[in-house]
Amino acid sequence: ELLRDEGILIIRPEGSLEASDFQRIAEEVDPYIEATGRLHGVMIDAESFPGWKDFAALVAHLRFVKDHHRSIERIAAVSDSNFLAIAPKIASHFVQADVRHFPHSQREQALAWLRGK
Repeated sequence: ELLRDEGILIIRPEGSLEASDFQRIAEEVDPYIEATGRLHGVMIDAESFPGWKDFAALVAHLRFVKDHHRSIERIAAVSDSNFLAIAPKIASHFVQADVRHFPHSQREQALAWLRGK
């Protein structure tokens, strides 16, 4: 879901991530980034981390991050997953965006942070 007026992308994975998921996201956000220069934020809203369907999905995920990380200001990982709780520490070595974890119960606080509040 792309909140165009705010420049915020909300991703809600349902099931294992597939390579085609990242292609669909890119098709949605690339024209927006081209027109505006960047996304203010991305929220990954997943109560638990669904994992990748296969190696191709992992590669597509890494390629998406490589191609887009300079165009995103903030990333909020909203999840009770232990994996997504440590993701900001790992991601800080690879992306320019400010990445933070929020427990799933703090989804609204995460959205406010993405909005700059």
